[in-house]
Amino acid sequence: MGALIWIGAAVSLVGLVGLVASILRVSAARRANLSDEELRNAIQRVIPLNLGALFLSVIGLMMVVIGIFLA
Repeated sequence: MGALIWIGAAVSLVGLVGLVASILRVSAARRANLSDEELRNAIQRVIPLNLGALFLSVIGLMMVVIGIFLA
């Protein structure tokens, strides 16, 4: 079950990287002084990345917890 813990940690880390990437994209769009409509469109394009990264983080943490319980 040690492998499940490490795989879960890796999946969670990939999700964390995705979250940081979405934060950086939104902050770059905010610094670009875009109009309200362009900023809204830029944020809407980042939402799927953000949700996917959150999903990966949750799944990875669940894998870690299951691995700890089974160990």
